[in-house]
Amino acid sequence: MGQFQPVTHVLFDMDGLLLDTEDLYTIATQEIVSQYGKDYTWEIKTTVMGFIGRDVAVALVEKMQLPMTPDEYLLATSEVLCKLFPTCKLLPGAERLLRHLHSKGVHIALATSSSRENYELKTTHHGSVFQLFKHIVTGSSDPEVKHGKPAPDIFLICASRFPEPAPHPSNCLVFEDAPNGVKAARAAGMQVVMVPDPRMDPLLTQEATLVLKSLEDFKPELFGLPAYD
Repeated sequence: MGQFQPVTHVLFDMDGLLLDTEDLYTIATQEIVSQYGKDYTWEIKTTVMGFIGRDVAVALVEKMQLPMTPDEYLLATSEVLCKLFPTCKLLPGAERLLRHLHSKGVHIALATSSSRENYELKTTHHGSVFQLFKHIVTGSSDPEVKHGKPAPDIFLICASRFPEPAPHPSNCLVFEDAPNGVKAARAAGMQVVMVPDPRMDPLLTQEATLVLKSLEDFKPELFGLPAYD
């Protein structure tokens, strides 16, 4: 799509977009599946990116034929991840973009599939940046978010919680890194900027309004937002 529509509100995914957490999930998952002689490949990983908590466990136990229940898998990974999450770093361009939009008075919010508990662990060292959001929706522990991405629930609920008057979906821009998140944003009727992992198959990026290599490359004025000074 060459034509971008101006927006007033911006919604951000967190994992793999603002925070470099995706590799931590890979490390934890591999640590568990290697006990059963299995390999957590990139191909398998792309199928579950953006899924909510238990959905990941159900899918992986089935796909990798692991001799454990989804709940046993979740328990095992959560023990590994609790140690890893506080070590995660902000991705290039994330802090600059969030501080810029906030300083210009643009309404920004976070829509993450994470649970509240994991959100707290991941943002341990980044509190000042995450305080910039008007509000935060943690999909895995929010009773209103009935269905995870690629369903549109999380983005529609996040948009509805901005101060009145809440924006129409067409006035919202979403930032995502995962195909399931892009599908969710499109299903919500929102434009979406995708910053995919460089290993991502380009076919999986086609539904995005705009695809960037890095958040550092984003030009806010393309969507009617204040340009960088």
